[in-house]
Amino acid sequence: MEKKNKNKGFTLIELMIVIVIIGILAAIGVPIYRGYVRRAMASEGKALLGSIASAERVFYAEHNSFMTGTIDGTSSISTTLTIDPRLNKYFRSAVVASLAAGTITMTAIGSGDAVGLTVLGTISTASQLSGTVLDGGSVFETF
Repeated sequence: MEKKNKNKGFTLIELMIVIVIIGILAAIGVPIYRGYVRRAMASEGKALLGSIASAERVFYAEHNSFMTGTIDGTSSISTTLTIDPRLNKYFRSAVVASLAAGTITMTAIGSGDAVGLTVLGTISTASQLSGTVLDGGSVFETF
């Protein structure tokens, strides 16, 4: 009777090829995933600015002026506009400043994992909220 010597398993070359393929896929996939995560974080900042814009329009309709200051959940502007961002995960405050007569700018700066993200928005008495998301100083997204 003849003895068959068939080794079952993978060769070292086959294992190395699989490792290289996984490395290439990870090198492509991780940056794409991080981009999606940053966009999700920025959406919280955009939602905060949308809330501020809505509250500012109501305030303008009643007082014929916009309210400026820091919105952090404890300031008088936060109380007046009834906006409390302290429970947000990434954007816990915003600054509202007067740009020109009837126009304000809003800035929300990310904290925690969203450090480096800044959401800038502008509204006027005659326009909708428009803005830009910056990531590390470069434009990441416009809305």
